[in-house]
Amino acid sequence: MIDQLRWEVSPRWVRGRAGDTTVVDSRRAILLWVPGEVVPMYAFPDADVRTDLLRPRPGGTGYDLVLDGEVRPEAAWRLEDEGLSGYLAFAWFGRSGRGLDHWYEESEEIFVHPRDPYKRVDAIRSTRHVTVAIDGTVVADSRRPVLVFETHLPVRYYLPREDVRLDLFAHTDLQTGCPYKGTAEYWTYPGRDNIAWSYPEPLPAVPAITGLISFYNEVVDITVDGELLDRPVTPFSAQLAS
Repeated sequence: MIDQLRWEVSPRWVRGRAGDTTVVDSRRAILLWVPGEVVPMYAFPDADVRTDLLRPRPGGTGYDLVLDGEVRPEAAWRLEDEGLSGYLAFAWFGRSGRGLDHWYEESEEIFVHPRDPYKRVDAIRSTRHVTVAIDGTVVADSRRPVLVFETHLPVRYYLPREDVRLDLFAHTDLQTGCPYKGTAEYWTYPGRDNIAWSYPEPLPAVPAITGLISFYNEVVDITVDGELLDRPVTPFSAQLAS
């Protein structure tokens, strides 16, 4: 979790679109880390934004986006922090009908949120002996895991499907996106919703995890080379507990 505001100029060309309309087109974006948030966001100089499409909201710094008769409330807001006057930030990806639909860094579309230049994700093959148990039942046992080391998160253990008791799980309709790994699909265990996931077509940075299954360390018991790991507390813990 970010504990203080910081920002830096980004060298990336960033664009944001709502439908077929380019609302943001900037080579002067700044990347912001805002207290209380887990991930960074972009902000843009007024001159790089279609401000003619923004309608001020009463009594604040927020703006609605008005496009072809459609109103997206609270789509953008003005920054008031020192050194950031004249910059606008945007909600991402139409959350609750608010933000823009597509974002691009250079000519590559990006998803979920901006990638943090200080975050690293490494997927490394291993021969460690990994077991996963849920409520005392061993649901996975593997000696060919791929370990994913991701900044600010616990090590995730990705296991071949042949080493996982998928017959004990039910595949769900849930899909989530990660700007570093791609789009994940999920499985539910009785009494534990969406506790395991896989990336069937991960992004090029992490091909080693293709099709492998991982589990939330926060709510399962993972043993590595005979040592039971502690259950970590992460930004996902509260959601998993509920």
